[in-house]
Amino acid sequence: MSRIATPSSIAAAPAAAQPLLQAVEKQLGAVPNLFRMVANSPAALGGYLGMSGALAKGRLPASTRERIALAIAEINGCNYCLSAHTYLGKNLARLDEAEIMANRHGGSTDPKAAAAVHFAARVAQSRGHVGDGDLSAVRLAGYDDGEIIEIVQHVALNVWTNYINEVAQTEIDFPVVSARDAA
Repeated sequence: MSRIATPSSIAAAPAAAQPLLQAVEKQLGAVPNLFRMVANSPAALGGYLGMSGALAKGRLPASTRERIALAIAEINGCNYCLSAHTYLGKNLARLDEAEIMANRHGGSTDPKAAAAVHFAARVAQSRGHVGDGDLSAVRLAGYDDGEIIEIVQHVALNVWTNYINEVAQTEIDFPVVSARDAA
């Protein structure tokens, strides 16, 4: 059971959050527990959706964004996010099992994506204190400064969702995957 209240429906959420949750439902076909729980603060929900929406218009493909989310969820041990992004990775980004496992270990079976995921993992592990070699490696893989900024922004967004889900102990409403399942 979640340690922070999760409104049971859109109608049970604060009025200011209801239009935001309706938009989530329209886009996803459902409103996952994370969104309903965060709706306790319409400002936080708006901020999360705004950043997520802006990054979706960025230059990193959806598959790379999911790969980063998987790596960060594994690093932070967030089972809610790991479950959600495993589901999204398989069903939306069309990542296979081998790719998902590689992502969870900070890599990828795709060489360019591997550089982005590895860099994202280094950013998270070092709390942003990456070395020149880390930046050089991601640049050599073909990422420019704008894409590097997007990678860092994705790390920040995923760290936030990992932390809020761990604080709340959000009930997982996806097929459950645990960080300790990574072999």
